[in-house]
Amino acid sequence: MSRSTESFQHQTVLLDEAVDGVLTRADGIYVDGTFGRGGHSRLLLGRLAPEGRLVAIDRDPDAIAAAASGATRVDDPRFSIHHSPFGGMSDVLAELGIAQVDGVLLDLGVSSPQIDNPERGFSFRFDGPLDMRMDTTRGESAADFLARADERHIAEVVRDYGEERFAVSVAKALVARREGGHPVRTTAELSHVVAGAVKTREPGQDPATRTFQALRIFVNAELEELEQGLKAALGLLAPGGRLVVISFHSLEDRIVKNFIARESKSEFDRRAPFAPERPSRLKAIARVKPSETEVRANPRSRSAIMRIAERTEVPA
Repeated sequence: MSRSTESFQHQTVLLDEAVDGVLTRADGIYVDGTFGRGGHSRLLLGRLAPEGRLVAIDRDPDAIAAAASGATRVDDPRFSIHHSPFGGMSDVLAELGIAQVDGVLLDLGVSSPQIDNPERGFSFRFDGPLDMRMDTTRGESAADFLARADERHIAEVVRDYGEERFAVSVAKALVARREGGHPVRTTAELSHVVAGAVKTREPGQDPATRTFQALRIFVNAELEELEQGLKAALGLLAPGGRLVVISFHSLEDRIVKNFIARESKSEFDRRAPFAPERPSRLKAIARVKPSETEVRANPRSRSAIMRIAERTEVPA
């Protein structure tokens, strides 16, 4: 980490709405599974009673550092932060001796400090190394993936995670460049190659938008992480506890929507027709989008959708 964690500012999306949605009791235990720069955590701490507790999690080492030092430091005995993907929240809480929580908040996607730091490689607006890893201590960078993957695999990633209709053309161009002895290693190089392969694009959208999204989602296994995180949250929530998830593109929101819908239904086990039905485990509470005022103040919030669900009573 060669730049200060304070160099890049982050404007928290749906700040009040998310905290209002997740907080059910001031003396409860809560999980902020995506600490970022702590906007939601700080407001939640401000509303917790002295007996309350907040466990924060983030897979980004810069976020962990931001919570421990400088202007973004969180100094509160009710607060702890842990370096982990949020899909591993069950393990984090088990180590803390916590079996149930009163709320889980997940703010998905990329934070402004990640986007605005060229060294992280998330944005085509700045030239930098093509990294894209949320956790820079482990895993394969986007550049390393493009250096080894075959054309079919690259096309599948760009199509499935970026919903890019020119995915095959993008993959062909990337492999051709690599075979010519010049594999893409920077964001500017990737943006240039994609611009030549994508023939048309929606007005106002950069040709590289979908490819950058696809590689970021793939490199960080974001959709798989979301599935794991939702299951973990459901297992941890006490009856009456809240699950609040803010997503920023349709692939994420579809997973959250379907998960809540599935867990809101009672089910019969077809293999055991005489067994009692499994009761629903969640109840959908709300779907919230940013106000026009928030979108004007923070254009990055315009695609956000927040879904709130409540853990139902567990029958005796």
